[in-house]
Amino acid sequence: MKSRSSPEAEQLDLQWSGLMSAAQAGDRASYERLLRECAPLVRRVVSRQGVRGDRVEDVVQDVFLTVHRARLTYDPTRSFTAWLCIIAQRRAIDALRSSGRQASREVFSPVHYENHTAAAPEHDAHIDAGSHKLRDLVEQLPPGQREAVETLALRQLSLDEASGVTGKTTGALKVNMHRALKTLRSRFGGPT
Repeated sequence: MKSRSSPEAEQLDLQWSGLMSAAQAGDRASYERLLRECAPLVRRVVSRQGVRGDRVEDVVQDVFLTVHRARLTYDPTRSFTAWLCIIAQRRAIDALRSSGRQASREVFSPVHYENHTAAAPEHDAHIDAGSHKLRDLVEQLPPGQREAVETLALRQLSLDEASGVTGKTTGALKVNMHRALKTLRSRFGGPT
Protein backbone atom coordinates (compact mmCIF):
# COMPACT_ATOMS: atom_id res chain seq x y z
CA MET A 1 0.00 0.00 0.00
CA LYS A 2 1.42 3.34 -1.00
CA SER A 3 1.37 6.04 1.67
CA ARG A 4 0.15 9.47 0.73
CA SER A 5 2.14 12.48 1.72
CA SER A 6 0.60 15.50 3.35
CA PRO A 7 -0.11 18.66 1.36
CA GLU A 8 2.66 20.39 3.36
CA ALA A 9 5.16 17.68 2.37
CA GLU A 10 4.10 17.94 -1.28
CA GLN A 11 4.47 21.71 -1.16
CA LEU A 12 7.93 21.40 0.41
CA ASP A 13 8.93 18.87 -2.25
CA LEU A 14 7.82 21.28 -5.00
CA GLN A 15 9.76 24.10 -3.33
CA TRP A 16 12.92 21.95 -3.06
CA SER A 17 12.50 20.81 -6.65
CA GLY A 18 12.37 24.45 -7.71
CA LEU A 19 15.48 25.25 -5.67
CA MET A 20 17.32 22.31 -7.25
CA SER A 21 16.28 23.43 -10.73
CA ALA A 22 17.65 26.88 -9.96
CA ALA A 23 20.83 25.30 -8.58
CA GLN A 24 21.22 23.26 -11.78
CA ALA A 25 21.05 26.55 -13.66
CA GLY A 26 23.89 27.92 -11.51
CA ASP A 27 22.03 29.77 -8.72
CA ARG A 28 24.39 29.35 -5.78
CA ALA A 29 22.07 30.98 -3.21
CA SER A 30 19.27 28.56 -4.09
CA TYR A 31 21.67 25.63 -3.82
CA GLU A 32 22.93 26.72 -0.38
CA ARG A 33 19.36 27.27 0.84
CA LEU A 34 18.32 23.84 -0.47
CA LEU A 35 21.15 22.05 1.33
CA ARG A 36 20.47 23.94 4.57
CA GLU A 37 16.76 23.10 4.46
CA CYS A 38 17.35 19.44 3.54
CA ALA A 39 19.89 18.71 6.29
CA PRO A 40 17.32 17.72 8.98
CA LEU A 41 15.59 15.30 6.60
CA VAL A 42 18.92 13.73 5.61
CA ARG A 43 19.88 13.32 9.30
CA ARG A 44 16.56 11.56 9.99
CA VAL A 45 16.94 9.20 7.03
CA VAL A 46 20.53 8.37 7.95
CA SER A 47 19.62 7.78 11.61
CA ARG A 48 16.68 5.56 10.62
CA GLN A 49 19.07 3.42 8.61
CA GLY A 50 20.99 2.67 11.82
CA VAL A 51 23.92 5.09 11.65
CA ARG A 52 24.68 6.29 15.17
CA GLY A 53 26.59 8.96 17.03
CA ASP A 54 29.21 11.08 15.39
CA ARG A 55 29.02 8.98 12.21
CA VAL A 56 25.66 10.63 11.33
CA GLU A 57 27.27 13.97 10.44
CA ASP A 58 29.96 12.21 8.40
CA VAL A 59 27.28 10.42 6.39
CA VAL A 60 25.25 13.65 5.99
CA GLN A 61 28.33 15.30 4.48
CA ASP A 62 28.83 12.27 2.22
CA VAL A 63 25.20 12.57 1.10
CA PHE A 64 25.70 16.23 0.21
CA LEU A 65 28.88 15.39 -1.72
CA THR A 66 26.94 12.77 -3.65
CA VAL A 67 24.11 15.23 -4.30
CA HIS A 68 26.66 17.74 -5.54
CA ARG A 69 28.27 15.23 -7.90
CA ALA A 70 24.91 13.93 -9.16
CA ARG A 71 22.99 17.22 -9.20
CA LEU A 72 22.87 17.37 -12.97
CA THR A 73 21.17 13.95 -13.10
CA TYR A 74 18.17 15.15 -11.08
CA ASP A 75 14.98 15.37 -13.16
CA PRO A 76 12.90 18.38 -11.99
CA THR A 77 9.68 16.61 -13.04
CA ARG A 78 10.30 13.99 -10.33
CA SER A 79 10.14 14.19 -6.56
CA PHE A 80 13.27 15.80 -5.16
CA THR A 81 12.58 14.42 -1.69
CA ALA A 82 12.42 10.84 -2.99
CA TRP A 83 15.65 11.35 -4.97
CA LEU A 84 17.40 12.77 -1.92
CA CYS A 85 16.13 10.04 0.42
CA ILE A 86 17.38 7.29 -1.89
CA ILE A 87 20.83 8.88 -1.95
CA ALA A 88 20.78 9.25 1.86
CA GLN A 89 19.73 5.62 2.36
CA ARG A 90 22.46 4.34 0.05
CA ARG A 91 25.20 6.45 1.67
CA ALA A 92 24.02 5.27 5.12
CA ILE A 93 24.18 1.64 4.00
CA ASP A 94 27.66 2.23 2.55
CA ALA A 95 28.77 3.74 5.87
CA LEU A 96 27.35 0.83 7.85
CA ARG A 97 29.10 -1.67 5.57
CA SER A 98 32.36 0.23 5.87
CA SER A 99 32.17 0.43 9.65
CA GLY A 100 31.26 -3.26 9.77
CA ARG A 101 34.35 -4.14 7.75
CA GLN A 102 36.46 -1.88 9.93
CA ALA A 103 35.02 -3.34 13.14
CA SER A 104 35.75 -6.87 11.95
CA ARG A 105 39.42 -5.94 11.47
CA GLU A 106 39.91 -3.88 14.61
CA VAL A 107 39.65 -5.07 18.17
CA PHE A 108 39.78 -2.64 21.06
CA SER A 109 41.30 -4.23 24.10
CA PRO A 110 42.89 -1.84 26.60
CA VAL A 111 44.43 -4.73 28.55
CA HIS A 112 46.16 -6.12 25.48
CA TYR A 113 47.28 -2.67 24.44
CA GLU A 114 48.85 -1.95 27.83
CA ASN A 115 50.58 -5.33 27.93
CA HIS A 116 51.78 -5.23 24.33
CA THR A 117 55.52 -4.82 23.93
CA ALA A 118 57.02 -2.98 21.02
CA ALA A 119 57.84 -5.13 18.02
CA ALA A 120 61.39 -6.20 17.54
CA PRO A 121 63.27 -4.15 14.93
CA GLU A 122 63.70 -7.20 12.65
CA HIS A 123 59.90 -7.69 12.75
CA ASP A 124 59.36 -4.07 11.69
CA ALA A 125 61.85 -4.51 8.85
CA HIS A 126 59.94 -7.61 7.69
CA ILE A 127 56.65 -5.68 7.66
CA ASP A 128 58.25 -2.78 5.80
CA ALA A 129 59.68 -5.16 3.20
CA GLY A 130 56.24 -6.76 2.73
CA SER A 131 54.49 -3.41 2.31
CA HIS A 132 57.13 -2.25 -0.18
CA LYS A 133 56.69 -5.49 -2.13
CA LEU A 134 52.91 -5.04 -2.16
CA ARG A 135 53.23 -1.40 -3.26
CA ASP A 136 55.56 -2.49 -6.08
CA LEU A 137 53.20 -5.27 -7.16
CA VAL A 138 50.23 -2.87 -7.23
CA GLU A 139 52.29 -0.46 -9.38
CA GLN A 140 52.94 -3.31 -11.85
CA LEU A 141 49.24 -4.07 -12.34
CA PRO A 142 47.55 -3.04 -15.60
CA PRO A 143 46.05 0.48 -15.34
CA GLY A 144 42.41 -0.63 -14.90
CA GLN A 145 43.29 -3.12 -12.17
CA ARG A 146 45.58 -0.65 -10.39
CA GLU A 147 42.83 1.99 -10.50
CA ALA A 148 40.33 -0.47 -8.98
CA VAL A 149 42.73 -1.39 -6.15
CA GLU A 150 43.55 2.25 -5.42
CA THR A 151 39.93 3.44 -5.31
CA LEU A 152 38.20 0.42 -3.74
CA ALA A 153 40.86 -1.05 -1.44
CA LEU A 154 43.26 1.76 -0.57
CA ARG A 155 40.85 4.73 -0.55
CA GLN A 156 37.95 2.46 0.55
CA LEU A 157 35.39 4.14 -1.70
CA SER A 158 32.09 2.39 -2.36
CA LEU A 159 31.52 1.03 -5.85
CA ASP A 160 29.25 3.96 -6.69
CA GLU A 161 31.77 6.51 -5.44
CA ALA A 162 34.65 4.81 -7.27
CA SER A 163 32.54 4.72 -10.42
CA GLY A 164 31.92 8.45 -10.12
CA VAL A 165 35.61 9.17 -9.54
CA THR A 166 37.00 6.91 -12.29
CA GLY A 167 34.21 7.11 -14.85
CA LYS A 168 34.13 3.29 -15.01
CA THR A 169 30.98 1.24 -14.48
CA THR A 170 30.58 -0.64 -11.21
CA GLY A 171 30.72 -3.90 -13.15
CA ALA A 172 34.05 -2.97 -14.75
CA LEU A 173 35.43 -1.99 -11.33
CA LYS A 174 34.33 -5.34 -9.84
CA VAL A 175 35.95 -7.29 -12.67
CA ASN A 176 39.18 -5.28 -12.46
CA MET A 177 39.31 -5.65 -8.66
CA HIS A 178 38.74 -9.42 -8.91
CA ARG A 179 41.49 -9.76 -11.51
CA ALA A 180 43.86 -7.56 -9.50
CA LEU A 181 43.34 -9.62 -6.34
CA LYS A 182 43.90 -12.84 -8.25
CA THR A 183 47.12 -11.46 -9.74
CA LEU A 184 48.38 -10.16 -6.39
CA ARG A 185 47.61 -13.47 -4.66
CA SER A 186 49.53 -15.43 -7.28
CA ARG A 187 52.51 -13.05 -7.09
CA PHE A 188 52.57 -13.25 -3.30
CA GLY A 189 52.45 -17.03 -3.51
CA GLY A 190 48.95 -17.44 -2.05
CA PRO A 191 46.03 -19.48 -3.39
CA THR A 192 44.41 -18.03 -6.51
